[in-house]
Amino acid sequence: MPPTPHDIGDISDAEAREALGTVDRRRRQVIAEIDVPGWYWWFLALGWVAVGVTVELGGWLAAILAPLAFGAVHAALAQRALTGRHRTGSLSVRADVAGRHVPFVVLGYVLVLCAVTVVVALAADADGARHPGTFASVVVALLVLAGGPRLMAAVRRRRARAGGS
Repeated sequence: MPPTPHDIGDISDAEAREALGTVDRRRRQVIAEIDVPGWYWWFLALGWVAVGVTVELGGWLAAILAPLAFGAVHAALAQRALTGRHRTGSLSVRADVAGRHVPFVVLGYVLVLCAVTVVVALAADADGARHPGTFASVVVALLVLAGGPRLMAAVRRRRARAGGS
C-alpha cells in the first residue's frame, strides 16, 4: 500500500538522509553511463589513419573517395553512437538525462581534429617528412584515443554539476 501524505511525517531524519543518499547514488550511476560506445573512438582513430594513408598513397581519385566513404560510414554510425545514451548495450540513458549537447560536443571535437590534421600535415611537409598525411593522421588518431574518453568524462562532470537534469 503506497504511503499517504500522513505517513510521510513519520520519516526520521536518518531515514530521510538515507533515502536522499540512495537517490544521489543512483543519479550518479546513471550519469556515469553517459558516454559514446568505446568502439566509436577506435573506429574514428583507425578510420582516420586509413583515410590518411589512402589519400597519400592512392592517387587523386582515392583522395576524393576515401574521405567521402569514411564520412558516409561515420554519419551512419554517429546517429546512434553520438547520443551519449548507449555506452553499453545494457542500459540506455534517457535523452533528457544525457543531454542533447553530446553530439555537438563530439562533432566539434572532430572538426578541431580535422584542423589539427591539416596543420600537422603542413608542418610535417614543410619539415620534409616523406609521408606527412600519414604522420598527421597517426598523431590525430592518438589524440582521438586519448582525448575522446577525456572529453566524455568532462561531459559527465558537467552533467553531474548541472544536477543530471
